[in-house]
Amino acid sequence: MKIGLVMSGGGIRGIAHLGVVKALYEEGISFSKISGTSAGAIVGAFLANGYHPDYILHTFKVTNLFRYIKPTIKGFGLLSLQNTNILYQQFLPKTFEELKTPLVVAATDIGNARIAYFSSGELIKPIQASSCIPAVFKPIEIDGKVYVDGGLLDNFPVEVIMDDCDFIIGSCCNHLEKIDAVSGIKLIIERSVIISLNARTDSKKSLCNVIIEPKGLGGTSLFHVKRTDQIFEMGYLAAKQELANNPELKAIVSNSKLPQLEK
Repeated sequence: MKIGLVMSGGGIRGIAHLGVVKALYEEGISFSKISGTSAGAIVGAFLANGYHPDYILHTFKVTNLFRYIKPTIKGFGLLSLQNTNILYQQFLPKTFEELKTPLVVAATDIGNARIAYFSSGELIKPIQASSCIPAVFKPIEIDGKVYVDGGLLDNFPVEVIMDDCDFIIGSCCNHLEKIDAVSGIKLIIERSVIISLNARTDSKKSLCNVIIEPKGLGGTSLFHVKRTDQIFEMGYLAAKQELANNPELKAIVSNSKLPQLEK
């Protein structure tokens, strides 16, 4: 059976995807194809290159991705992702074709106002583009076109892998808890953005066989790196609970094989 994995964007909340995948790997579930947006694209690239979730988590913590994000001297954004090349080149190949598992990355073509899906050719620039939050990061140019965060139009790219998979597992990291009072403009803006993302994602969840979504994770700020370990654990526990309670997932486990990991 060909199993697909779809991962949403969500900033530092995307670390939850690693916890989810670790729990799935422990049950012998491996993936034939992976797709992701923003944080999901970054995690997806590392997973597609054969790295184990524990190793990826350790790498993110030790290297500190945000250390490679620099102020923009000029351009349409406060910060630049250009220097993240230095980090990605240490762990990722130059092209999609060199990955061990096929990967699809979503980014927004800002000039043509449409979503773009990358699955071949140069790898690193599409990953940068997919996680390029508008106005925060300087847009990424690829083949003369300007791209920003894929979450603007498709924060959960499930359709692009449906034809190639028999069973699809979706990992979402933006669940919002209900709150009784709203205080401060920062909270209003953050919740508004996540509500908008979730509205577009919810309609896609039915396309997956299984959805794993840690509760309340949407309340964590995009860049709250101090919660990295806690976020990972939330993803891991949410997946363990789904594995214990979902009959479809139990059936997959009984017929799956251990993934071949090199790191």
